[in-house]
Order: sequence, then structure tokens, then C-alpha cells
Amino acid sequence: MRTGDQIVQDLPWRWSVQGKIFLIGGLGYMFDAWDVALNGFLTPLVGTEFGLSAGGKGLVATANLIGMAVGAVAWGTIADRIGRKKAFSITLLLFALFSVLGALAPNVETFLALRFLAGIGLGGCIPVDYAIVSEFSPRKHRGRVLSAMDGWWPIGTTLAAVSATLLLPVEGNWRWMLVLMILPALLLFWVRRGVPESPLYLVRKGREAEARAVIDDLVRRTGATPEPYSIPPAVVEDTRGGAVAAAFDQLRRVWAFNPRITAVAWSLFISVMLVYYAALSWMPSILRAQGFGEIAAFASTALMNATGIVGVAVAVLLVDKVGRKRIIMVAGPLTALSLVVFSLLLDTPAAAVVAIGAFGLFALVVIPVMYAYVSELYPTELRASGFGWASSSSRAITGFAPLLFGSVLWPVLGLPLTFAVLGVLVVAAVLFMMTGAPETRGRELDRIVDPAEPSAETRTAL
Repeated sequence: MRTGDQIVQDLPWRWSVQGKIFLIGGLGYMFDAWDVALNGFLTPLVGTEFGLSAGGKGLVATANLIGMAVGAVAWGTIADRIGRKKAFSITLLLFALFSVLGALAPNVETFLALRFLAGIGLGGCIPVDYAIVSEFSPRKHRGRVLSAMDGWWPIGTTLAAVSATLLLPVEGNWRWMLVLMILPALLLFWVRRGVPESPLYLVRKGREAEARAVIDDLVRRTGATPEPYSIPPAVVEDTRGGAVAAAFDQLRRVWAFNPRITAVAWSLFISVMLVYYAALSWMPSILRAQGFGEIAAFASTALMNATGIVGVAVAVLLVDKVGRKRIIMVAGPLTALSLVVFSLLLDTPAAAVVAIGAFGLFALVVIPVMYAYVSELYPTELRASGFGWASSSSRAITGFAPLLFGSVLWPVLGLPLTFAVLGVLVVAAVLFMMTGAPETRGRELDRIVDPAEPSAETRTAL
């Protein structure tokens, strides 16, 4: 007899059922992207209003990204304790609320504090989004669905760029850019009404009656043939201690599950996101320093984000045909290489814009596949926290990237060498992945990695 989680993962895809979860999770993710991308546009505008130095401008993005690091850890753990639905709603509300309050900041200190708090909510959205969508997705479609989730990211970053460009001539422009973040709060009403709790989460928590109600409803609404199934025993967890103790207990369990898998996940997140956030946070400022007008710099950055939509489409088409690892192996290094080429072509503006368009495309091929891949590597009881800690590890490093980029790397090393060094880190992480973690394409969640036999899984890596 099959188990309830196996039934859910073998259901047919229906846009009115799993597609609704994808749409709700994706819209939350779109607003996440909007807020993160806004850092690059806020940096020069807030810097001018408050008279900030290059290092001070770097703090605009750093405050938000460090908040994301805290949020990714805290909310990944909380989502594994209280459930995906509650965590999704709370994180969305927090980041919308503090983003809007940031528009009222009277000084830079208050502004940075509010951006940090918005980042805590924002950092929690991403692992929770991926956990809930992955756990409702049929395994046959899961790679495409999770990769398509990242299609919301370039939509969000493009909307941020377009709205920033349009609001540029308006007095108090950066404040109005933040006011638009009230929109995610409206999404909460839909979320509370339309999303059931994850059946895989309910199964793992031993909430059998609730799990059966959700599974039976999914079977009925997707038109699948009903069949008897069993609900396995609940996974026993140590829930003693407070939130901090819980977070670090999850960290211990993430590493105890499979140290090599976790090391691969962290190295991929750190290297790839370091490249991406350095460019995303500073691209308008780089272009302005090269003589681009303010509107031209913002519009060129909008183009970079828009080409990411094409990148996600490529990822969706290839992820279940080629496999996660091969796509990451190719697209990751090409993302860094395109930035090196961009930095060498800055004296030729048209060619430089083409190069940053290529960067936007390659980055949004590798990132969605990487997110899908890492979320699949962990079992249900660790999925949100495993993804959250990997995300947090990158935020802890990339959080300081805007500050170090503007005050040390760019002035001292120059752009070509800076981007080349970051590219070397990506190549090293990719090589580690190829030998250290399994391919996840087509496998059942919770049966991808056997923590007792990591070497056997490694032999199937290619």
C-alpha cells in the first residue's frame, strides 16, 4: 500500500488545484524580488538625499540583505514547526509593513533599521514559498514547476526597475517606490482563503485526520482515481527550547542529515548569489559612474532584469530534460563570465548593455534550477529549514557584498578582476556539486538522498 505523500506526488497536474498554489506562492515571490531589486535603485537616490559616502550607500542594500539572512534562518525553522501556510502569511505581512514604513523614515538610521526589519520578513518568504509549492507539486512536473517559480523573480525585478524609472522625476521618488510595497499585504487575503496546509507537512507531523482531509480533497479535485493509502508515523522532533534553540537545532539536524549535501547547497548559494547580488545592488551606480544618465542607467538595469524572464523560460524547458546538475554546471560559470565581459566593454555602451542582458539571462537560468535542486535534496521535516539555512549562509556573505563592493573591491581591484574572482568561486562550487551531490530529476521527495549511504548516492551523481 502506498503512503499519503506518494499519492500527492503522483497526482495529475491541474491548474485549478496545484496551479493555484503555484500562482499564490509565485506572487509572493514576485514581491520578494521587487523589494530586493529595489535596493539597487534606492542606493543612489537615498545616498544623494542623506549625503552618504560610497560605504554608506553600500549599507542601503546590506541592511536589507542581512535582515534576509536572519529571516531565512528564523522562518525556515518556524515553517518546519508551525506549518507552511501560517509562516507564508506572517512573512509576507512583515516585509510589506516594514517596507512601507521605510518610506516615512526621517533619517538614514531609521531607514536602515526598517530595511533590516523588512529583510527579516523577506528572507522568510523565499524558503517558505519553495517549501509549500514543492510539496504540492507532482514529482513528474516538480522540476518545471519549481524552476517556473523563479519566473516570478525577473517579473518582480523588472516591475521594480520600471516603476523606479517612471517615478524618478517625481519628488520624493524613492519614498513612493517603497509605498508600492503595500501591494503584498493585499495578497494575504487570498492566501488565507485559498491555500490548505501542506499534506506532506501534516503527514510528517502525525496529524493524520487533517492530512487525509487534504489528500482526499486533492484526489477529488484533480480527478485522480481514489485508492487506499497509509499515513506513516510522525517524525519525532525535539521541540524543547525557544526560537533560537530551535533554529540551531535545525542547523544541527541539517548538517547531521548529510554533511556533504549541505556543504554543496551552501557553496552553490554563496557563490552564485554573491555574483548576482553584487551586480543587482550596484548596476545602476556602475552605469552612472561610466557616464550613463540616471534614466538610461535605470532603464538598462530594467533590461537586465527583463532578460531574466527568458532565462527562466529556458530553465523550465530544460530542467526535466537535461537535469538540474548539468544546467547549473553550464549556466553558473556563464553568469560570472558575462559580468567580466561587461566590465571589459564599458567603453562601448551598446556592447556593455548587451553583456548585462546576457548576465540577466544566464543568472535566471541557474538560480531557479539551483533553488529547485536544493529544495529537493532535503526531506520534508528539513526542507524549509535546509533551504533556509542555505539561503541564510549566502545572505550572511552577500549581505556585506554591497558594502565591500563599493568601498573595497570596485575601487581597489577594478571591475574586471572583481568579477573574475567571483567567477572562480562559482566554478569551484559547481565542481564540488558534480562530485558531491546526487541528481534529483524524477525522484520522489524524501527518497532522494539516503543519509546513511552518502557514498552510494554520490556514485549516482552523474
